[in-house]
This record gives sequence, C-alpha cells and structure tokens, in this order.
Amino acid sequence: MSKRKSYGLEQARAQLPLIAAEAQAGYSSVITRHGKPMAVVVPVADWQSAQGQKVAEGGILALRGTGHGLWPQGAAKAVAQLRQEW
Repeated sequence: MSKRKSYGLEQARAQLPLIAAEAQAGYSSVITRHGKPMAVVVPVADWQSAQGQKVAEGGILALRGTGHGLWPQGAAKAVAQLRQEW
C-alpha cells in the first residue's frame, strides 16, 4: 500500500466507483465518520497477503462465498437498522 486517501462517509458513498478503481490501481482508502476511521478499502492482493492467503486467480469472482459465516443469526435486524441511518 503506497498512498492512502481519506473520504467522509457520504463522500465515499457518492465516490464508490472511484474508490474501487483506486483499490484496483493499488491504492488504499480510509472511510471516516465524523472524522473517525470506520473502514479501509484496500486492494484485494494486500488484503489477501495480510490474511496469509495466496492472491486469487480469476479476479473478484474468486472471492465469491468468502463472507460465509461473517454475520450471526438475526443479523437482518442489525442490517435494517444500519440502512435506516442512510
């Protein structure tokens, strides 16, 4: 990860295609809310190397299904609450 840009939450929502293109080009982006870091968008290769995984062949489709088990039972209620914030 070389350069890192920072975006406010609303700006990141509006600029998501740009942030994704920057990640594809090898740049990381920090998403903030009220000035506090919330999330980081990083190139897939950087994330995989941090996880100790081999860089996947086949692009983004190789990541299909990798989020299995991330959300606990009843997560739909939490997601609904998050959506109401938008």
